[in-house]
Order: sequence, then structure tokens, then C-alpha cells
Amino acid sequence: MEKQKLPNEQAVMILGLLSFIGCCCSSGILGVILSGIGLYLANKSEKMYIQNPELYNKGSLNTWKIVNIVSLAISAVFVIRLIYLLSTVGIGEMQEQFMQMMEEAQRGQ
Repeated sequence: MEKQKLPNEQAVMILGLLSFIGCCCSSGILGVILSGIGLYLANKSEKMYIQNPELYNKGSLNTWKIVNIVSLAISAVFVIRLIYLLSTVGIGEMQEQFMQMMEEAQRGQ
């Protein structure tokens, strides 16, 4: 009997990649959400594998689980940094600094 792939393996892979990209592009918030979902699905698939190891092929599930863990750690750092900046600097000052940076970038071109 041929072993089957775990049902959530591809979803864990896609969520791991998207969360790794999302951790840098969305101040970490999207990365935390996607990697959290990816880890949940990876743990669910791992439990299925433990219950029936002769039925399923584990494949690269561990690799993508590690990618999700790393992405969660990086995203958490970005979220903590965002919270720190919002609590110390404030939104208005952050927007003002961002606008100054954009004006400087436009002048440099």
C-alpha cells in the first residue's frame, strides 16, 4: 500500500512562505497570523501522522514547521518593535518622519 501525503502539508508550506514575506511587509502582524495558522495545521498533521504512521508519508512537514517557527519569531520582534514605537513616539510623529523620508527620497532621484 502506497503512503499518502499528509492533508495539510501543502497549506503549511504556502503559509510558511507567505508568513515569511508578510513578517517584513506588514510590520509583523500578517506574519504572526499566517505563521500561527501554519503551526496549528502542522501540529494537526503531525498528530495524524503519529496516529497512523503506516498510512501517511511525513515528507517535508518538519522543514515547513521550522520555517513557520522562524517566521513567527521574526514577526514577533517586528510587532514588539511596532508597539514600542507607537507607545513612545506616537502615530503623528511616525507619520511626520515617514513623510520627511519620502520627500528626501524623491529629492534624491
